[in-house]
Amino acid sequence: MGSPIDHTANYSSPPAAVHTAFVDPQYWQTRLREVGGPNAAVERADTGDGTIELDLHQAIPAEHLPSMVTSLRPGDLVIRRHEAWGALGDGRAEGRFSAHVDGMPGEVTGAMTLIADGAGSSVVIEGTVEVKIPFLGSKIEGMIVEQLVELFDAERTFTEQWLNGDHSA
Repeated sequence: MGSPIDHTANYSSPPAAVHTAFVDPQYWQTRLREVGGPNAAVERADTGDGTIELDLHQAIPAEHLPSMVTSLRPGDLVIRRHEAWGALGDGRAEGRFSAHVDGMPGEVTGAMTLIADGAGSSVVIEGTVEVKIPFLGSKIEGMIVEQLVELFDAERTFTEQWLNGDHSA
């Protein structure tokens, strides 16, 4: 069944500017370096006509994890993340994401929609976290959702800085 992810990230820039950042491989390299955690990297970035498809590698150090998680899987959590953005059309763009943790029975999947919001824009994120561990799965899912919301907020802050011209953010 899984736990839902419902989050909205608001930007002061219009959808065209936000989308331009989202389909720029340099934006992703810098974003992961700044907010992706230790040893975060873009493993693959395929760009098309206003589109991008990415495979990302991130990690959460074991010392930042709850004991419930480290008792199930010792060491750092290595996260494999896939993200894709389609072309911008009529002021909106659709994206999708997925992630899984090496050695853990679960996944994160969802969709993102970039839309106009007044003079700025918003990215509406909807997804599901599912961890297939009896008795503990829903508790771990809740922790993952909390961590994802924190990550989305950090990524939003980075993106605002990027859009304001700070490409070393």
